[in-house]
Amino acid sequence: MRTFRLRRSSLKGNCLCGEVSFELSGILPPIYQCHCSLCRKVSGASSNSALIVRADSFKWLSGTNSISRYVSSSGFKSEFCQCCGSPVPNISSSKDTYWVPVGLMSEDLATTIKAHVYVNSRANWDEAFICDNVEKFATMPSESEWLKLSE
Repeated sequence: MRTFRLRRSSLKGNCLCGEVSFELSGILPPIYQCHCSLCRKVSGASSNSALIVRADSFKWLSGTNSISRYVSSSGFKSEFCQCCGSPVPNISSSKDTYWVPVGLMSEDLATTIKAHVYVNSRANWDEAFICDNVEKFATMPSESEWLKLSE
């Protein structure tokens, strides 16, 4: 199994104003880009680029008291800095992983985009990714599919 390692033992990230900060450690997984309408609204862009990291590889450094949360009727949740509005990491319902927006990372990442997800609900003007060689999924890939992509 091929993995991508951090160039350092840890990698820091923070929101736009710096109030909320965190650190990742260990193996850095590949990035996915979600093209669903909810992620487009959260990011204000054609997709939302994120990592899913193990909970034991994630550590809050500051600002957890500045995080607000929105949960839709469907269960979709968005956590964000109440000072600057940046989306911030949030823990999965199983509590074993964190969703981390890669745009918050303060340093270069030693990983690549491995999947476009929810491509069937992408915006009608979102054509830029069609020509790349990245795996595309109509919905979110299963855990086994994602692990296979991470090899």
